[in-house]
Amino acid sequence: MTPEQGWGAALVHGLGIEPWRIPIVMVSAISIYLVFLLLTRLFGQRILTATTSLEAVVVVMFGAVAGRVIIGEPPSLAAGAIGLCTLVIMELVFGRIRRYARRRSDHGIFRVDPVLIVAHGKAIPQLQRKARVSREDIAVFLRRNGLTQLSQVRYMILESSGTLSIIRADQPYDPAILAGVVGAAEYAHEAPEAQH
Repeated sequence: MTPEQGWGAALVHGLGIEPWRIPIVMVSAISIYLVFLLLTRLFGQRILTATTSLEAVVVVMFGAVAGRVIIGEPPSLAAGAIGLCTLVIMELVFGRIRRYARRRSDHGIFRVDPVLIVAHGKAIPQLQRKARVSREDIAVFLRRNGLTQLSQVRYMILESSGTLSIIRADQPYDPAILAGVVGAAEYAHEAPEAQH
């Protein structure tokens, strides 16, 4: 079956984009990127990771809403490609800004540092609140890693990506890996003989 206007026009309509829509797609992508940046600063990087099925649905909805806003109406391959390219460029630019801020030890909106939330088998409530990590999040992470007690954890860190990572109590480690982790200077002290 052939489209009414012919295959050529149908392909241009479905895959192409009118020139006047290009800046709209780019501005939409930049705006959505900045909104996500603001949301992660206000609510913590954990909003973009999922530990429950409801959180997974919310993360998927973030992507669906963002994609719809960026691509606009009617959706087309060209609009999607322009939107994705704009987002990648934004990430490259903001990645450089974050690296620059990290070198200068700035604590502005562009810098997201990892946060120590458990040290030597004990949760650190004030850093948990700062990182917006609940006791339930910690329990889920312990179970996923086959751990049965918090005392089996030397350090648990909320990474800049929003994921949790651990150093087990029975693992040797290099203290240098805690460089740049918020709370490490205050809570990561232990006797030199305990470090392997």
